[in-house]
Amino acid sequence: MDQPAVRKPDWGFRVRVFILLAVLVMVAGYAARDAYVRRARTDWERTLLVAVVVLEVEPVQDSALASFGARLPVLQEKLALEARRYRPELNLPFEFQLFGPVEVREPPPEPKGDSFFELGAHAFRQWRYLRKIDEHAGVASGAYDGRLYVTVRPPKSSDKSLVEGFSQEGGRIGTVNVELNDEMVDLALLVVAHELLHTLGATDKYDASGHAVVPHGLADPELRPLYPQTHVEIMARNRPLALGKEVTPESLDELRVGSKTAMEIGWLSGE
Repeated sequence: MDQPAVRKPDWGFRVRVFILLAVLVMVAGYAARDAYVRRARTDWERTLLVAVVVLEVEPVQDSALASFGARLPVLQEKLALEARRYRPELNLPFEFQLFGPVEVREPPPEPKGDSFFELGAHAFRQWRYLRKIDEHAGVASGAYDGRLYVTVRPPKSSDKSLVEGFSQEGGRIGTVNVELNDEMVDLALLVVAHELLHTLGATDKYDASGHAVVPHGLADPELRPLYPQTHVEIMARNRPLALGKEVTPESLDELRVGSKTAMEIGWLSGE
């Protein structure tokens, strides 16, 4: 009588499963730790170290680059003043460190859509691009709570200049594209601050048409009469002069962090 065959354990399969599970555990552990560290930034128990890296696609005025560097500490102090309006003990919320300019052929990649797979692909493209930039500029990426990459080029038109930004809410990296000259320096830095606060959980305070939402998009919602506003809420785009009429801010002196934004980044307790 034939004996039933005894199936031998497939140790190769078991080893592969064990390795896969180990990798998944490590990835989950890293993700959990990274999420914890990112959330801990808004406990404000220490100053957040932020790298600002200038990327030069085309040569811009030396005076504009010099002014950008000189005005960056002014932005740092302006944000400190805003923080102390809500938390007097918070002496220095951010410390900026400037790198560059680094000559590049193209700006950082932008997402091509908002699907889960595209955002994942964008994260990989961005990581690959910025890794080379950080190595060239001497940026130790792991040492910073946030990194802002500012791509500069000269204005295409004498009538107007472009500035725009992108960052992941609650992430670590923000990007800004600006047609930079002497007149655009403060506006570029305002967008840097806007994208930086995005990485700490702040949300936009403007509607689909780009106008500030009321009341959270107003720097001074208690002002009477309400318009014109004398400051710009950092997470809005412009300074409202009247309902539906706004102007582009020109100076860091106009910057204001509203109460809603302050709650989102941990400067003010929630309602």
